Amino acid sequence: MPAPPRIRGGLALRLGVLVGGLFLFAVGIVCFLESKLGLSPWDVLHQGIARHSPLSFGEANIAVSVVVVTIAWLLGARVGIGTLANAVLVGLFVVGLTSIGAVQQLAHDPLGVRIGLLATGVILTGAGSGLYLAAALGAGPRDSLMVVGSERLSLRIAIVRVALELCALGIGIGLGGTFGVGTVAFALLIGPSIELSFWMLGRARLTLPPVPVAVPV
Repeated sequence: MPAPPRIRGGLALRLGVLVGGLFLFAVGIVCFLESKLGLSPWDVLHQGIARHSPLSFGEANIAVSVVVVTIAWLLGARVGIGTLANAVLVGLFVVGLTSIGAVQQLAHDPLGVRIGLLATGVILTGAGSGLYLAAALGAGPRDSLMVVGSERLSLRIAIVRVALELCALGIGIGLGGTFGVGTVAFALLIGPSIELSFWMLGRARLTLPPVPVAVPV
């Protein structure tokens, strides 16, 4: 799988795309939260760690992010402003969105509506990931590991992402974290959702053409 596509334009435009992607990512997280149908695999892991350590759920999230970004950096991933923005802005957006009364009421909607929220969460999380990766300002911790893993192993991003999600989920369940149908949906569909966002960006001609790879003679 080649590297993620890169948005056309200068730094200001790419910063805007980065922030927009992070906002969509946060909306996707809130959709999962309010669907009440299961946490993402990484959040299952964070909850499990919190149950077996002095760390709170939020502190476990930070600790795992530090470990993941360190591993990705050691494998050759580029850590940039996007990595830091991911850590700060996504949380701020989630706090702001969940403080809205209408958003809080979504958790009490009928099951059919909450299933729709779940599907929307998968789509928006993939779209948000695709945008801030295409901004090429540094991926988030888990996306950095996903991209460098794809490049190192010469595997599709979808395959690497699913493998990472399932590993996090398995460890989280072993530690006592809770999960549901939303967890399974996220683990299996987030990789394809990100690949779809890359394809759509390319079809819309919003990204630079791929750089041809030189083949040794």
